[in-house]
Amino acid sequence: MEKILDIIEAIAHEKNISIDSATEAFKNAAIMTAKRLTTKESVFDVVIDQDTKTFEIFKTVTVVKDEKDIPQDEKDGYITLEDAKEYGKGIEIGDQLRSEFILEDYGRTASANLFKELEYHIQRRIEQDLFEKYKSKVGTIIVGTVSRIDDEENTYVEIGELKGIMSMRNRIKGESFKVGDTLKALLRFVSIDPKYGMFLELTRTSPKFLEKLMEREVPEIQDGAVDIISAARIPGERAKISLKTDQMNVDPIGAAVGQKGVRINAVSAELNGENIDCIEYSPIPEMYITRALSPAIVKSVKIENRDTNDQKAIVDITSDQKAKAIGKSGINIRLASMLTGYQIELNEVEGITDREASTTQMQEQEKTTDTSALESLFS
Repeated sequence: MEKILDIIEAIAHEKNISIDSATEAFKNAAIMTAKRLTTKESVFDVVIDQDTKTFEIFKTVTVVKDEKDIPQDEKDGYITLEDAKEYGKGIEIGDQLRSEFILEDYGRTASANLFKELEYHIQRRIEQDLFEKYKSKVGTIIVGTVSRIDDEENTYVEIGELKGIMSMRNRIKGESFKVGDTLKALLRFVSIDPKYGMFLELTRTSPKFLEKLMEREVPEIQDGAVDIISAARIPGERAKISLKTDQMNVDPIGAAVGQKGVRINAVSAELNGENIDCIEYSPIPEMYITRALSPAIVKSVKIENRDTNDQKAIVDITSDQKAKAIGKSGINIRLASMLTGYQIELNEVEGITDREASTTQMQEQEKTTDTSALESLFS
């Protein structure tokens, strides 16, 4: 059991874990082995010598006044003051005495137990490192390769050391995958299941997936010049995303759409043709709701229950715009409500909203070629 640091480093390299994790796993394995050979109540400590690359196990007992101070289920971890004085003078209540515990004295039993415990704790460390690694990636886009699709339409994806599972409800309506396809999805969370072990739950239907795709595609969002405030989706059909900027020379909508729509079209293509409306955010609720109901034009917006969680917006709208505000199967008003966080109620009013400015006020004056009025300036 000499040169234990060399063994730990070899294990860490083989199992692709940190040396610290492998060292901690070995210490836990040695302690559990010592407990198996003595009692579960015993207290042990492992010390590794960095120079000689060897280790020692010490059994620790705590000095108490007399036997009545020793917990009944932890007798092996305590010693009375009277018995402790046999080990030296000057020992006081509360001191901890250490004695070396030598595994070799227990022969093959110790070696077999240490091997089993080390294997177990190394595996736990591998799982813990993987869990922490992917936990830090929750809410980001993961790319993997489809390996299998089961009878329930769950899509299994190979992602590094783990497998991802995307259930049918987390898949955009109308899209399908086959084995070998490269798949992009949002990592929802890391799960541990008795059936699947550790796996990654993936989704392509979350509004956060849209936000992350926009962030990838739009440099202004990446560098913080444009901020995403909120996003709402009916996956595979339509989405709305609100944007804002504090920079006067940046157009958040233009940046998101891109020249000739190249950026927004790339995101839409990834979302199976989902139509995406970009809305400029306003801190004024009435203005924000008006923009969110686009392409409908509203007359006015009144906010009710402003200071409660049950915020409501009464929107006055003419009959010719009502259908646009509602949208097909109510999709537009639902998205606007999800985007703004307000319950939106339409109130139909009389009149017709004229979308075009009056042509009588926009008529151009006829140009003249008569320059006689200028002749006096040069006479």
